[in-house]
Amino acid sequence: MTFYEIDGVVPAADPSAYVHPLASVIGDVIIGPGCYVGPGASLRGDFGRIIIGAGSNVQDSCVLHAFPGADTELAENSHVGHGAILHGCQVGRHVLVGMNAVIMDGAVIGEDSLVGACSFVRAGTTVPPRSLVVGNPAKILRELDTETVQWKRNGVHVYQELARRSRSGLRAVEPLPAPEPDRPRVSTDSSVSRPLHEMRAEWGPGTPPSTRERMSDAVN
Repeated sequence: MTFYEIDGVVPAADPSAYVHPLASVIGDVIIGPGCYVGPGASLRGDFGRIIIGAGSNVQDSCVLHAFPGADTELAENSHVGHGAILHGCQVGRHVLVGMNAVIMDGAVIGEDSLVGACSFVRAGTTVPPRSLVVGNPAKILRELDTETVQWKRNGVHVYQELARRSRSGLRAVEPLPAPEPDRPRVSTDSSVSRPLHEMRAEWGPGTPPSTRERMSDAVN
């Protein structure tokens, strides 16, 4: 069982969202259209409200919670990496929260920002839009360049597609005793998404504006 009510408050999830059966969704949680919630994620709305905006993803083993009467809110197209903890914070549109990052109470992350993996954002921190935030405690390093913004937004689209794939084709099975000959791969490959450092190595400092514009058209 994935969903639990408490004090008569029942979670709400749009039918187009996908919530893995091994996630826990408790109480005052609202999950918008096209969202993906991965296995092991805990969205615990037993004190405060948790709002997951349309098209957002909350990946494996993430924890979302809040103090009594407070909200944890992800605006639309948010991207929360494996193992992140969000507690009573506000995350803007198109923000990427890196793996194992922690964002504390009252923090506000401006839209299109990137919180680096393993960063710790202290309570009450306000991050301007399109910022790169890294470290423990996290500090604003610089404004994001166009290539990073485009790469980040593409990742959101990949997880929106994963929500659709999971709704239509994910099911429990018994494992095979051994891999079959000519074993197929899943339907996504490196043409869909690649690590940013690999793409930067190919772009190089002389990437022409026309290439960057085509990339922008592909993800906006």
